[in-house]
Amino acid sequence: MEKKKNISMAVIKRLPKYHRYLNELLNNDVDRISSKELGEKIGFTASQIRQDLNCFGDFGQQGYGYNVRELTNQISTILGLDKEYNAIIIGAGNIGQAIANYTRFGKMSFNLKAIFDANPKLLGMRIRDVEIQDIDNLESFLSNNSVDVGVICVPRINAQKVCDTLVRGGVKGIWNFAPVDLAVPDEVTVENVHLSESLLTLIYLLHDKNDKIK
Repeated sequence: MEKKKNISMAVIKRLPKYHRYLNELLNNDVDRISSKELGEKIGFTASQIRQDLNCFGDFGQQGYGYNVRELTNQISTILGLDKEYNAIIIGAGNIGQAIANYTRFGKMSFNLKAIFDANPKLLGMRIRDVEIQDIDNLESFLSNNSVDVGVICVPRINAQKVCDTLVRGGVKGIWNFAPVDLAVPDEVTVENVHLSESLLTLIYLLHDKNDKIK
């Protein structure tokens, strides 16, 4: 399987959805599925599915469809789930705790190694057996541990400072929940999850749909 170059971000964004639905099929003991059947489940056309998968190699057989387990494994490899990633969370408020408690975190090859916060009332608490540490220990922890992903769940005013600390500590992937765009060097990848932007998108779509009904 040889990944082709210049794959669009739209295709990449669809891969996790394929992975989720394929895992559901595995859990329901489905051995094979056609692109048409898979498309009906996901909400994509069969043509869209074939085009997306062709970006990464040849999958499936004409007249047979896709072997669900093989395709799941292939997409897992494409997504990088055949490797393990050490992650830390900075900010143990509601969002940080929710992420730390997310049961699929470990199943997706992420090892949560530490949680940091500035609130003295939270220090020493344990979430899924991971202790919340003082954020003043962050630089030292990064110096002594290999961390692949930093999850930023702090207020926007502190987000860039935390980001800079992570970058200096060698972290190459940042999952940002703070409502601010972060400045990072080219070798660092940031995935922003702006909850307010998502909510505003929902409000717009509701408003637009209501206007069309009138």
